[in-house]
Amino acid sequence: MKITLDSLIVLDAIARKGSFAAAADELHRVPSAVSYTVQKLEQDLDTEIFDRSGHRAVLTPSGQELLEQGRHLLVAAQEIEARVKRVANGWETELRIGIDSLIPLENLFSLMERFYDTNCGTRLRVYKEVLAGTWEALINNRVDLAIGASGDSPATSKYSLYPLGNIEMVFAVAPHHPLASAPEPISKKTIQQHRAIAVADSSRQMAPRTAELLSGQDVLTVPDMDAKVKAHCRGLGVGTIPRSIAEREQRNGRLVIKQTENERVKPTLSLAWPADNQGKALLWFVNELKNPEIAQSLLQ
Repeated sequence: MKITLDSLIVLDAIARKGSFAAAADELHRVPSAVSYTVQKLEQDLDTEIFDRSGHRAVLTPSGQELLEQGRHLLVAAQEIEARVKRVANGWETELRIGIDSLIPLENLFSLMERFYDTNCGTRLRVYKEVLAGTWEALINNRVDLAIGASGDSPATSKYSLYPLGNIEMVFAVAPHHPLASAPEPISKKTIQQHRAIAVADSSRQMAPRTAELLSGQDVLTVPDMDAKVKAHCRGLGVGTIPRSIAEREQRNGRLVIKQTENERVKPTLSLAWPADNQGKALLWFVNELKNPEIAQSLLQ
């Protein structure tokens, strides 16, 4: 085998860090060792991986293909290593958590602090997801635990599901927005005349979902709930946000909560995880989040 995992690790580090020297620093090696690994790989494959004609080494088309395919091998190797260690002691080397943007990430921090107090050694990796993207991250094995999944669950018994509760959404606008002084309840027709602010569904393959957008309404799409709230406060548009966030911003004078004709949706947010995953870190979070007080604090 001419391609080794070590050579792929070196190639990946160079591509991510932008230079041989930075890659050597990340890998705790001397630059000459990194250069030698690349040169040997080029000799073994009888092809140039980097174009060194300029001031900086740039991946050749062959090198780019090797990097893309090699990263798949590195991920597979990491998964094998993680599974072996999980079998050995029950604690995962890494737990990947996907949390829906309706839940402020900082609400999870106190639980994470308690988890680190266990000194189990499991690393946490947290991803923000939106709408169908929360389910898709779990189904495509990008995360091990989905927090705040909403909407229809997959029609399969492969996943365990536990409802955390409902989150109340309210209609909010900036104090200087025209709708801030509009008579209540505000009609759909009136709302339709103003730009809505929506969070982009993070799904890559599943059909994207939208929430409470009116037909024909102008829409500003932003990447997450934090950006949506800030756009609301600037008066760039209108729409619904979680009550707890809206009330906080209203107390600070940045938003005004308004009553509308249409009834507000109260989406049910759930925990979801693979039914066959018995990792100790995963089960620790699941058991903690099943506590009603902890679940309620998370949703607020």
